[in-house]
Amino acid sequence: MPRPKGLPKTGGKKKGSKNKRTLEIEFRSAAKGIMPLDYMIQVMRDGKADPVRRDDMAKAAAPYLHARRAPEDKQGKTVPPMVYVTPNLESDD
Repeated sequence: MPRPKGLPKTGGKKKGSKNKRTLEIEFRSAAKGIMPLDYMIQVMRDGKADPVRRDDMAKAAAPYLHARRAPEDKQGKTVPPMVYVTPNLESDD
């Protein structure tokens, strides 16, 4: 039976808690040193590092920190994604 609307959730996993896999990944990475993304950010912010290397680290870290913009048409409106539907080849029609 579903919980009535407006009543707080009781029991179960707390919101935002980490699962076993996430905890294991954090434990292993802590034992080895810093995470790759943390390293890339550290190099990117280092003023003494080679500028080309800093640029490369910024390019590598960007997809993990910033979302891509949605495609737009000439008027600047967001274009919905295209969905391709293929016919069922196993039907006996």
